[in-house]
Amino acid sequence: MKTKTILVVGLAVLIGIGAGFGFSRWLAPAAPTQSDGGERKPLYYRNPMNPDVTSKVPAKDNMGMDYVPVYADEAAGGGGVAGSVRVDPSTVQSFGVRTAEARLQAMTRDVFTVGRVDYDEKKLSRFHPKVEGWIERQPVDETGSVVARGTNLLELYSPVLVVSQEEYLLALRNRDALAASPYPEIARGAEQLAQSARQRLLLLDLPRAQVQRLEKTRQVAHAVPIQSPFDGIVVKVGAREGMYVTPQTELYVLADLSTVWVYADVYEYEMPWVAEGDLAQLQLASLPEQTFEGRVDFIYPYLDKATRTQKVRLAFANPGRLLKPEMYGDVSIRTGRQVDAVVIPEEAVIRSGRREQVFVLRSPGQYEPRPVTLGVSSDGMVQITGGLKAGEQVVVSGQFLIDSESKLREVSAKMQEPANTPEMPAGHDMSAMDDMAAPSETEKQP
Repeated sequence: MKTKTILVVGLAVLIGIGAGFGFSRWLAPAAPTQSDGGERKPLYYRNPMNPDVTSKVPAKDNMGMDYVPVYADEAAGGGGVAGSVRVDPSTVQSFGVRTAEARLQAMTRDVFTVGRVDYDEKKLSRFHPKVEGWIERQPVDETGSVVARGTNLLELYSPVLVVSQEEYLLALRNRDALAASPYPEIARGAEQLAQSARQRLLLLDLPRAQVQRLEKTRQVAHAVPIQSPFDGIVVKVGAREGMYVTPQTELYVLADLSTVWVYADVYEYEMPWVAEGDLAQLQLASLPEQTFEGRVDFIYPYLDKATRTQKVRLAFANPGRLLKPEMYGDVSIRTGRQVDAVVIPEEAVIRSGRREQVFVLRSPGQYEPRPVTLGVSSDGMVQITGGLKAGEQVVVSGQFLIDSESKLREVSAKMQEPANTPEMPAGHDMSAMDDMAAPSETEKQP
């Protein structure tokens, strides 16, 4: 009895194992197999004109064209990546497919733009009198006049300056009289009073040479000259001879043209290359044989909303005053930045708006789509910061034809089990179904 029980239990176990194996085979998708002759069996068939229409068995479309067989290795591109494409050598040649190697190199870039010459703001001087008075004489009264350092621009009569000079002379006489005093404190106080009076004249912009002349001649000058502090040109004349002026009156605006600024607009995508201190060159249409050398002096921290460019300020030496404000010229910035990066030709990148991708040559005739992350670009080359390694081959010509086929393969790879299409016997005409799906000529008419 015990033996019979053991036999029954064993038989039940064997039956359960067999049933489970058969059930699992029924649930699992059928794997592609090969016939006895070693030929591949298609995974399914797809419409040659519409890849979304598939069939498990051979069929024809409404034009009589055979459905294209899709094999398991083709559905996954043969490499396990959806959208991979296998192309025979003759098709590669007819497509004009060319590849290039992703290589590691140092990238640099020269930025070319247009610049406008302007005054150096640091060397613009605006003259305001520190006292009230009247302009008695004005030797320089024309805009654009070239003046040298120390040139008398005008002579100003000011009661305040006259009184201050007289006070200084009185302090000098007092100092001289008390210099021999037996009390050192009195002599020292007289000296300090004289120095204070002298300092007051200097603070009121009386020229130092005029103060020395006053000390020597002991005669008060009623008209005090105002002098140019450097070599430059007169940009603006704000007062004329005989006018009454106050500290609010702008007498002159002078510009030193020994150095000038050049403003240039640089596009957004080129700004990562530009840095302060980079060398720059300027060429003018009026001086085609001469090239001016300068540097990037400042990069403004905002963009122009109309042109979407960033303003860059360049500084140039101008010893012969050949560079004149409001001139325009061609600017080239020799950027000093170098980027060691994996680079490929820019034409290898397919830009869809949402992502960038390239096609990588995996083996002869087999191409794999690869999303990549781009960096800076220069001289037709683009930096790859992610998705590609140096040494890999990417397609640079004919990739759009491969991309079209890749999208068909990618759709097919998602259809491991075709749906919404009834099984048809081999050779069955699909024209009736296609005619049902397409609108009739009568329906097309309004």
